[in-house]
Amino acid sequence: MSVPVLLVRDDREYLVEPGEEMGTDLGVLEVPEDVEPGQTLETHLGNEFRVRRLRGPDLFHHFERTGAPMVPRDVGLVIGETGVSRGDRVLDAGTGTGVLAASMARAGASVVTYERDPDFADVARENMKLGGVGDAVDVRTGDLTDEIETLEASSFDVATLDTGDAPSVVAHVHELLVEGGFVAVYSPFVESTREVAETAREAGLSNVRTRETIQREMEFDDRGSRPSTAPVGHTGYLTIARNE
Repeated sequence: MSVPVLLVRDDREYLVEPGEEMGTDLGVLEVPEDVEPGQTLETHLGNEFRVRRLRGPDLFHHFERTGAPMVPRDVGLVIGETGVSRGDRVLDAGTGTGVLAASMARAGASVVTYERDPDFADVARENMKLGGVGDAVDVRTGDLTDEIETLEASSFDVATLDTGDAPSVVAHVHELLVEGGFVAVYSPFVESTREVAETAREAGLSNVRTRETIQREMEFDDRGSRPSTAPVGHTGYLTIARNE
């Protein structure tokens, strides 16, 4: 499988496949099959682009979107809190654009992810190929709550959920996780987050904790330094629990 690269010039970025032809107002550029990061390529008009290797945070900007994707800081929290790493088996629900699933696969995990909307699932499959993880992520069309009983017990190290019916999955997720495995549930709303936390405790999961994911960007200018007033700092709530 060919791995896409980024072509960068000033504030422009284009995600392209090796061997692809790219046309812009700066000219037509033929991307070699053996293109390597660090190279400089020229369009037929003599305009240069630098070749950059695709990295995890770039997925957020270049995947085709079917909704609001999980932002890089929240992806980092999920991976950091659950310890997703090479060799792990991850069960994911609410694929959406697929940024989280692809990021976990790039960390070395194999991911089975469920997306209810068939069109969204098709887009996610193409995004997995674009992210170079098409072989590591199994995008399944359907509702995880309908498939739980078909999945093998204790077959996953981590479960990540970004769906409205997450509480119903959390009630049974301990059956699918190995001992010591983690479940991470993301939600933009307090009400569903509270239900998830309560369900996790009732299901016997341990170390249940919820954090608001919030971050403030800093501004530095001649007047002084302060948090920016422009971006929204809050994105949602992340609940983590462990199967003991």
